[in-house]
Amino acid sequence: MSSDLLLAFVDDFAPTAIEERDETTRVFFATVAERDRAFTAIVSRFDAAVIDIPDEDWARRSQENLQPLTVGRITVAPPWAASPAPDPAPRPVPQSPAPSLQKIASSLCIVIEPSMGFGTGHHATTRLCLAALQAIDLTDAVALDVGTGSGVLAIAADRLGAARVYGIDCDADAIQSARENLTRNPQAARVTFDVADVSTAALPLAAVVTANLTSALLIRSASTLAATVAPGGSLIVSGLLAHERADVVAAYAPTPVVWEREEDGWVGLTFRGTGLS
Repeated sequence: MSSDLLLAFVDDFAPTAIEERDETTRVFFATVAERDRAFTAIVSRFDAAVIDIPDEDWARRSQENLQPLTVGRITVAPPWAASPAPDPAPRPVPQSPAPSLQKIASSLCIVIEPSMGFGTGHHATTRLCLAALQAIDLTDAVALDVGTGSGVLAIAADRLGAARVYGIDCDADAIQSARENLTRNPQAARVTFDVADVSTAALPLAAVVTANLTSALLIRSASTLAATVAPGGSLIVSGLLAHERADVVAAYAPTPVVWEREEDGWVGLTFRGTGLS
């Protein structure tokens, strides 16, 4: 079974992370029940070797050696690799920022604690979204990050000049992680994280929307996501593989693609135009 087919199939079982090594793919779940449901479905449908492996301490073991990664003007660093020096010229904020767990050196350095979820900046889809954010002007914009995970994209939007940023995720653990990361980035004082499901929540209108999801969810949520973007605004999406691009673009038609990049087989897109209203 190809890893691409596995990624598409297990999407409905809410995986928290996927680790690809050589010819094997390891899929991790938030609960034993979700893991067991996926396990049963895979072995009943595919002729593949599936092994049940406890995922205890996976995040620490797989990410403990992460080092800072730079995408354009933004550097994403784990706490142990961030510089202790303060920002040289922090942006003024309307109120006192949250307490900092780690002073950071660059005005565009973001400190993220590695966790089970994607979003440390080291996954290609996150890097693509970080690049797309820097290709537009966020000055004084309202931004919305759907499926925020670790909160890295929401924090990046704030650091790039957004006036207000909302990050949502249907996973309460992800929101807790995002809030903890927010305390590590005191300059990002205009960010709010809340538990919300894109399919049911009343979402705020935003000039810039980021959605680093799966292709299936991007397609299912196309009308909802498009409706959250203010006229003339930008919708940045990733989480889709190159062979899924056509289906995702079709779901958002006739909105044109104004920015596109591919990395490691993953695609990032920015939609903007009259189709978003």
